[in-house]
Amino acid sequence: MQETLHQNKTFDQLNYTGKGVAGREFEECTFRNCDFSGTNLSNNSFADCRFEDCNLSMVQLSHSKLHDATFVNCKLVGVDFSQCHDFLFAVRFKGCSLDYTYFGKKNLKKTVFDSCSIKEANFTDSDLTQAAFLDCDLARTVFQRSNLEKADFRTAYNYTLDPELNRIKKAKFSVQGALGLLAKYDIEVK
Repeated sequence: MQETLHQNKTFDQLNYTGKGVAGREFEECTFRNCDFSGTNLSNNSFADCRFEDCNLSMVQLSHSKLHDATFVNCKLVGVDFSQCHDFLFAVRFKGCSLDYTYFGKKNLKKTVFDSCSIKEANFTDSDLTQAAFLDCDLARTVFQRSNLEKADFRTAYNYTLDPELNRIKKAKFSVQGALGLLAKYDIEVK
């Protein structure tokens, strides 16, 4: 990965644990079974890239660009996505562990989170308009001042969010899941 521009490449079983990679551009690249845990990936660009079965826990992404980045069966524990470059930021997650991640102030319109663990994450001040949380565990995840209009929570579970602190117009909830909207009132529904 010494070159500065990588196009249409597949990277298999790389181990960059705790190292740093900066100033690189990756376009239409695939990363499979790579370990980037604790790696500093700041100031890189990932456009139309796919990460499969990778460990990106505690990776640093300051000023990195994620444009149409897809993560499948990846571990992204403790990642601060708020530090990513905002321009054209677009991500998708399927079967990922996103526990303890931070998405503060990110534009996540229409983002799909499919079959993910998103425990104790933070979406404060994020725009999640039309986002979909499909079969996701949102235990102790924070939504404050978030735009959740038309977001889909119908198959998500373990979430609590305050309708008074978030915009939830036309958001979709299951009957059982809607109880998470009442959690702050400490009431029992039987």
